[in-house]
Amino acid sequence: MPDDVPVIEFVHPMPGFDELVRFALVQLDDDGVLCALRSVEDPDVRFLVVPPHLFFPDYAPVLDDETVAELGIESADDVVLLVVLNATESLADTTANLLAPIVVNTAGRRAAQVILADTELPIRAPLIA
Repeated sequence: MPDDVPVIEFVHPMPGFDELVRFALVQLDDDGVLCALRSVEDPDVRFLVVPPHLFFPDYAPVLDDETVAELGIESADDVVLLVVLNATESLADTTANLLAPIVVNTAGRRAAQVILADTELPIRAPLIA
């Protein structure tokens, strides 16, 4: 892995990956839309992620105070929001998990996958309507 790839640390492991907290965010296309979130501890574990606003312009999850404090967020400008994709062979069948976005504080390179409470957002939202 190149030295200039940003490594972020999750304040809590992602569900189902209890031992993995350090991930590199690797850009997969020239536009920086499609990225891989690849485990530093286990390079075989990776997730495809995208910024949701490109596909879901009205998506605006609200973070609770506890998450903001855990990530050390001081400014909204330091926050990058990503959603995990369930990729298939066809882009038309690819879905995004809107219920549990990944929130990254770029200033401290800390992250969390946040399961949004009190919402009915889908786990498998079609990426392309």
